[in-house]
Amino acid sequence: MDANGVQTVLGANGQIATELARALRRRHTDRLRLVSRNPRPVNGDDHLVSANLLDARQTLEAVQGSSVVYFTAGLPPDTALWEAQFPTMLKNALDACRAAGARFAYFDNTYMYPQDSRLQTEATPFAPVGRKGKVRAAMATMVLEEMARGEIPVLIGRAPEFYGPGKTQSFTNALVIEQLQAGEKPRVPVRDDTRRTLIWTPDASRALAALGNAPDAFGQTWHLPCCDDRPTYREFVAMACEVFGREAPYTVIGKWTLAAAGLFSKQVREIRELLPRYGQDNLFDSAKFKRRFPGFEVTTYRQGLDLIRQEGATP
Repeated sequence: MDANGVQTVLGANGQIATELARALRRRHTDRLRLVSRNPRPVNGDDHLVSANLLDARQTLEAVQGSSVVYFTAGLPPDTALWEAQFPTMLKNALDACRAAGARFAYFDNTYMYPQDSRLQTEATPFAPVGRKGKVRAAMATMVLEEMARGEIPVLIGRAPEFYGPGKTQSFTNALVIEQLQAGEKPRVPVRDDTRRTLIWTPDASRALAALGNAPDAFGQTWHLPCCDDRPTYREFVAMACEVFGREAPYTVIGKWTLAAAGLFSKQVREIRELLPRYGQDNLFDSAKFKRRFPGFEVTTYRQGLDLIRQEGATP
């Protein structure tokens, strides 16, 4: 348990934040503060604070007295909204942590990485494609600049595409897992023969909690731990069908089909800039984290799928 103060999660209610709250309470602290516009308790005795991260004063008040602050805030997949709000939310959080003297742990994604088959490490240079990628690159750069300034301890925990329990939002959950759960045919974006690295969302949150409570982890970027099997979608769908006990041939949705759908669907347009990465192997390396935390048990793909199946079978 952390005796030095409250641990605060900014952007509570999302999948990562919810699992993070569980992991922090289970292993690291009994003084947990959850912050969002309408926070909901995860552990029963969580301290809930309603705050708008677009408001600098509210953000500062929300983090006062914190020893560690985790930034897990999300926004709907709306490019204009990302451009208008994400940088301000992050700046307010960093300014508040600096004023409060709190450590800052930033949960990040890989939107700013090149969309090719090179092995992605913590040293991979940013090469964003599309407006969302540019927003995330600018945000990560803001955090790196704060890290270099050295006034407060800062770390980045970066994750690739999700899959997971509950209402996990990802291509893989929506197109494969939820389709199987509904008795429908799975769908695969772009190609079925490229290798994927997916992170089990509870693993991502447990890992971020571990980093936030390891003083030597600050001042660095960390790739959060993933299973290194890296299946193709063909292999992943076959595994999922076996776990769910379904014989389900899948459909590959081509890039041009998705592009055409974007003419009619704003939701599809919003994810279009991500499509090139599905035409390439996605090789995300998390060896650095595994060396630092050798006892961390990474969930295998089969274990994760089986946990989702068990969750769905629970009345």
